[in-house]
Amino acid sequence: MQIEKDKVVSLHYQLFDEQDVLIEQTSDEPSLYLHGHGNMIPGVEKALEGKQAGDKLDVTVAPVDGYGERRDDALQRVSAKYLKHAGKLKAGMQVPVQTDDGIRWVTVIKVGLKTVDVDTNHPLAGRTLRFQMSVEDVRAASAEEIEHGHAHGVGGHQH
Repeated sequence: MQIEKDKVVSLHYQLFDEQDVLIEQTSDEPSLYLHGHGNMIPGVEKALEGKQAGDKLDVTVAPVDGYGERRDDALQRVSAKYLKHAGKLKAGMQVPVQTDDGIRWVTVIKVGLKTVDVDTNHPLAGRTLRFQMSVEDVRAASAEEIEHGHAHGVGGHQH
């Protein structure tokens, strides 16, 4: 079965930065995603389109097809009260914040007495990334998965 819209893809991957340093990888269990629903960065989805179980890929993704270019206007000053859930803040920490578009991760730049300067760029924005991937399985998505817009793991939801 080929990877196309509304297929659930099971894959192992390793993600490397521009200096070939490993950033992250799947654990023993493969990662699942619903193809064609924006659950994967565009460059990876494009590379996986038409592939099938057993295929191995080594894909370099430019920022435009990854997490986007870094934006200088993505720095914001927020009230410290909105970040107190994250505990004692330090520059460089990544913390979740609730936005109108759901939870978003930001990087703390500077901590003041009542305000915190944060960078809302994705931590990998502006970077060229390399993915080594191994497609483990491809299956048709269930109606519930398509309705929810993401893959569900064994025995139910994988969120």
